[in-house]
Amino acid sequence: MEAAGGRVHHFDSRELTTEQGIHRSFAQALHFPGYYGANWDALVDCLSDLCGAATGGVGIVGVIHDADLILDAEHFPLFVSVLCQGADRANASTDLDGFPLGRPALSEHFHFEFRDFDPEGIALRVRQPDLTVTTGADHVSAALNPEVWHLSCAIKP
Repeated sequence: MEAAGGRVHHFDSRELTTEQGIHRSFAQALHFPGYYGANWDALVDCLSDLCGAATGGVGIVGVIHDADLILDAEHFPLFVSVLCQGADRANASTDLDGFPLGRPALSEHFHFEFRDFDPEGIALRVRQPDLTVTTGADHVSAALNPEVWHLSCAIKP
């Protein structure tokens, strides 16, 4: 990412053990505006519209170190869903209504690093109806479930 001009931001899970800590850490690292509402919806909104200082005009990778520390937190599954929502919007070139955004799509990804990597245990914590979760020997991937998030309308005669 950095070779292409983007930014890598590092997050210490010790600062993400509470919802307030997540909002504070992300707002500071990603240069959220002063009016940031410090709630889950506001986090999605800010992640979908990051400034050039945070993205280099290209995108970001957010690396969450020692994610074992937050895996059992009550807010962990929601946190993963919110990151997926923000990244999905940032990676799009249209708004939720399908209208072109006044900016190119930005590459936005989040990477959780675990000391004790248990793909099945992590997948169980993350799995929820709005996410598609896949596992492999060396990874767990989560993305928005298109059947829930990208509903299309059919126009019938």
